[in-house]
This record gives sequence, C-alpha cells and structure tokens, in this order.
Amino acid sequence: MQAYQLAQYIDHTALSAEKTEQDILTLCQEALHYGFYSVCINPCHIPLAKEKLQGSKVKICTVVGFPLGANATAVKAFETQQAICAGADEIDMVLNIGWLKSGLWAKVEQDIAQVKQACGNIPLKIILETCLLSPTEITQACEICRQLKVAFVKTSTGFNRSGATVEVVKQMANLVGDSVGVKASGGIRDQKTALAMIEAGATRIGASASIAIVENTDLTSSY
Repeated sequence: MQAYQLAQYIDHTALSAEKTEQDILTLCQEALHYGFYSVCINPCHIPLAKEKLQGSKVKICTVVGFPLGANATAVKAFETQQAICAGADEIDMVLNIGWLKSGLWAKVEQDIAQVKQACGNIPLKIILETCLLSPTEITQACEICRQLKVAFVKTSTGFNRSGATVEVVKQMANLVGDSVGVKASGGIRDQKTALAMIEAGATRIGASASIAIVENTDLTSSY
C-alpha cells in the first residue's frame, strides 16, 4: 500500500490534556501535508482546526463522553450538538461501559441512539474500550451498534489498559459486517501494525504516531 493510500485510513490524533493550540496547528499542518483523513481532537480545539483546515479535504473528528463514557446521555447529546455547530465532521463517542458490563443493554442502546439522533447526518463512531470487555460483551456492543446503523465501531480511547489488537479488530469486523466500519485505535505506532489492523478488517486507524506509520519509521508514542 502506498503512503498516500495508507494516510487516507488515518485519523491523525491529539487528545492528551496538555496539547497546546500550537500543537493543534501543527497537527493540522501535518494532516494537510500527508493527506490524513482527519484530525481527531478535543472539542475545544474545533474552531481553531476549522480555521486552519478551511478549504481542504481533511475532516475534523472530535470526541464525546471521553474518555470514560459515563456522562449522562443528555450531556453526551449536548456535547455532540455543540461540536457539530463548532464544525466537527465526525463524532467518536465512548459508550457507557459500566452499563454494558451490568447487562443493561436497553440503556446502552438508548445512550447511543440519542447521540446518533443528535448527530443527524454526521458519522458517529462508538468507542467500546475493548480492553475492559469480554468477548461476549464486545459481541453485544457490536450488535447494538449494527442495529442502530452507526458509522463505525472503535476499539479504544487509548487512555486505558491497552489499545487495539488484531484479534479484537477481526472479531468486530466479523460481527458488524460491511454495513459498519471498524476503527482500530490505541497503541498503533508503526506501519506493520497499522497494515495488520487493516488486513484484520479495520477501515480506519486512529493514531498519534501517524507520520511514523506512513513514513515507515520507528517511533515510541502514546495515543
């Protein structure tokens, strides 16, 4: 796969708390230079990114209920509306992990459905935080997401015990089929790993080590 093709899989990510406005501007400039699909940033930085990326094909992705997923549903929906008004092109929402692990499937479904409604035509990705879930819980979460016709299921926030694995990505891809995308995120720091995720069924990659991935260089990085 050519570097420019690989770049189109990548949400170029900067979500850690200490990122400055200059860091976000640099992130956007890198996305423009390498042709990454989007920048994935915290909501407060959306106006800055929108100004920097104006007229380009680079999308703005932001996060909701991040990183724990435990916000009230109404808060998640409000966050979503505000982010879209500010210029977000895609929303990555953390599902309510505690509800999922409690077997409260209807509450999990309602949580996602209300945010999806707030999204309108804006693509919604649901972060499962798979490192905290059993295979059965991953299956149930993917089934809810498939039924609700979200745009993507996503493995991880990158802020927990571990990130994406090939095995989990393959499981998720098999569960949702062609109707829902799979975003592999967390711990993807080199081209070999990124390509393995794509081979397993990932249709999007979330990474902060995006440049190392497309240039095929080694880099120790955190998501």
